[in-house]
Parts: sequence; structure tokens; C-alpha cells
Amino acid sequence: MLSFGAKHIYLRALEAEDLSFLECIENDEKLWHLSNTQTPFSNDILKNYLDNRHRDIFDVKQLRLVICKNNDNHRVGFIDIYDFSPRHKRAGLGIVIEESFRGQGFAKEAINAVLKYGFEHLDLHQFFAYIELDNLDSIKLFESCEFVKTGEQKDWNFHHGQFHTQAIYQNIRDVH
Repeated sequence: MLSFGAKHIYLRALEAEDLSFLECIENDEKLWHLSNTQTPFSNDILKNYLDNRHRDIFDVKQLRLVICKNNDNHRVGFIDIYDFSPRHKRAGLGIVIEESFRGQGFAKEAINAVLKYGFEHLDLHQFFAYIELDNLDSIKLFESCEFVKTGEQKDWNFHHGQFHTQAIYQNIRDVH
């Protein structure tokens, strides 16, 4: 269990009992464009994913953590470290909060906890995130966690009948 200074949440590893929550989030069509998903995940695929949850981040280059509320242990979302590169000391960061828990500060606490974990325990130099320019809530969130926009990919994603430009945000640890 990780808290790294978070007051209202903690992060924990995936457990077998997270299957229904994982299925609910992964099969929410409103979120598919964020992960390039085009079809629902079957129960078997998600069970297999959970069966492999014990694999080390240095082996699979990713880590998904469950975001839970401190006061009642209720799951509110997931935070993912992906494209982990120990050699280049960087990783991608993605987060999803269940709709009913958005806007309550859980995402910011989770991101800051993962930043601290990544910089202190994984020896990372930076995290990056890809955010579409029309996703103003995510831009505000990541900027509040000291991510800086460093570039754009024009017409990068196509969904809902149109192209969307994606920004690259980075949080680079100051090593001085």
C-alpha cells in the first residue's frame, strides 16, 4: 500500500476482487478513445490480466494501481505507469477516476503519490502524459501536478467523427 503524503487516498496493487471494477472501467465506451480501445474486454481477458498482476514493473514495463479512499477503502479509480523505461529513466502516466468521484481531489493526490514513488523508488527522471487539447479537466489536473506542455501532435487521434490534437506533458525531476 502506498500513500506518499496523500491524505484522502492510498494506492494498492490489483487484487482478484477488483475484476468487476476493472471490467466496469475498461468497458466504459465513453473512455475507449483515451486508450485506443475499440471493443469490449471479455471477462476471460481481464481475469488473465489480473492473474499476471504479480509480474514486476521491470519485466512488463507497466504497473496499474487501484486508488482507494482512506476512510472506507472504496475504490475510486486506477492510476497506470506505462512505457516504463529504466534505461531512459522515464515512464508514462495515466489515470481514470470513476465519474461519481471526479472533482474531489483524489486524482491529484494519486498523481503526486505516484510521482514521489517513481522519483524515489524507481529512480525516474521524468513522467510524461498524452492529453488531448479538448480535455481541459485533465490538462488542469496535470498542470496542477507540475506537468508542463512540451509539444503537440496535430490531428493525432480520430474519434467521434473528427481528428483531435494531442499534447505531450512532462514532469521532469530537477536533479540540481
